[in-house]
Amino acid sequence: MSVLPCPRGAHRDWPLLLLFFKIVDHPPDPAHRTGDRSRFDFDRDELASLLEGEPRYRVDQVWDGLYRQAVDPADMTNLPKDLRQHLDGILRPALGLLTESVSDSGDTVKWLWSLSDGRQVETVLMVYPDRVTACVSSQAGCAMGCGFCATGQGGFDRHLTAGEIVEQVVRAVRRGRQAGRRVSNVVFMGMGEPLANYDRTWAAIRRLHDDVGIGARHITISTVGVVPGIERMAREDLPVNLAVSLHAANDKLRDELVPINRRYPLGALSQACARYLEAKGRRLSFEWALMDGVNDRTVDAAELAAYARPLRAHVNLIPLNPTPGYPAIGTPPHRVSTFAELVRSLGTNVTIRRNRGTDIDAACGQLRASLRPGPVPIAAPTAAAEAISGPAP
Repeated sequence: MSVLPCPRGAHRDWPLLLLFFKIVDHPPDPAHRTGDRSRFDFDRDELASLLEGEPRYRVDQVWDGLYRQAVDPADMTNLPKDLRQHLDGILRPALGLLTESVSDSGDTVKWLWSLSDGRQVETVLMVYPDRVTACVSSQAGCAMGCGFCATGQGGFDRHLTAGEIVEQVVRAVRRGRQAGRRVSNVVFMGMGEPLANYDRTWAAIRRLHDDVGIGARHITISTVGVVPGIERMAREDLPVNLAVSLHAANDKLRDELVPINRRYPLGALSQACARYLEAKGRRLSFEWALMDGVNDRTVDAAELAAYARPLRAHVNLIPLNPTPGYPAIGTPPHRVSTFAELVRSLGTNVTIRRNRGTDIDAACGQLRASLRPGPVPIAAPTAAAEAISGPAP
C-alpha cells in the first residue's frame, strides 16, 4: 500500500484519511468483482460466452438492445422467447427502485436505488428546453468529508462498479424516451467522488461513449480536487469536461469546507487543471455553493475571480441546498446576484444555477439521508477566512 504524506491537521481527521487510503489503494469487495455482477458489468466477450451455441449475430442484437435501445432482455422482441427468458435470468439489473420523486414542475426526477448488497445510491434526471441531463453517482456514500454535503455527512459505503454506473444512465434514457426526449448529457455530480473510483468511473465513461452513444464533450466529471485523478484524465483519449467543486479560493477556508484540500491545496489543483486544459482544450468549470456569510463576501468574490481568470474557468454559482446536518444556509437570492456581478466585473464568466428539485430533496445525497436516521451534526464554518485557525475537527 502506498503511503501518502501526512496532511496538515491529520491528527484531527483520521476517519477521513483512513477512508481515503481505502479509496485510493483498495478494490471493491470481491463479491462486487466477480460473483455478484449485473448485466452492464459484462463486456462483449463475456456476453458472447453467455450466448455460446447461438448464432454470432445474437451478440450484436443483445448488446444493441441493452445499450442503444435501453431495454430489458425480456423485452428484446427480436430474440426467441426462450433466449429472452434465459438472458433475463442471468443478466440481472443492478438497481432496485426504492423511491421515485418528481418535482412540482415536472422537470426533475430523482431515483433512490437499492443495490444488490443493500447499499443505496441516487440518480437525477433534469429536463431543460435544450437538453436532458442525467446526474449519476459513482460511489455509495463519499469519504471526502465535505460537511455541507448530505452525502458527505452520511459517510462512505463502497465504490460502484462500472455496470452500476452505466445502468443509472440507461434507466434515465428510458425515462427520457417516455417523455419523447433524449438524454444528451451525463454529469458525474451525484453521490461519491468519481476520481477516487477512477478505473470503474472511466470504464463506465468508455461504455457510455462507445455503446450508449453519449459524446465525450457531453460528459462531465466533477471532482473536489483529487489531483492524481485529474492528471490521469489528461492522459486519456476522450476529451470529457472537467468541473471542480471549488467553494473557496483560499486554502484556509477551503481546508475547512473541502478537507481534501489539505492533501491537494489550491496551488497543486490549479497546476493540474492547467495541464488538463492544455491536453484537452475543454472549458474548465468551477462549482461554488454559496453559503450565507461563509463564502459569499466581497473578498471571496475577489479570490474566486483571481483564481479562475488564469485558467479561463467558467464559474457556476448555486445557493447551498439545505441539509439537516449542516447549520449554514444558502445565500439569499439578491446577494447571489450581487456576488455574480462582482465576479463578472473582475473578468470571470459566471452562471447562476437555480436550485432544481428542492421540493424532492434532489441535491446530492439528500433523498437517501431523508430515509435514514438523523445525520451527524456538523459544526458551522467560521465566517471569515482570517478567523480560521486551522482545519475543523
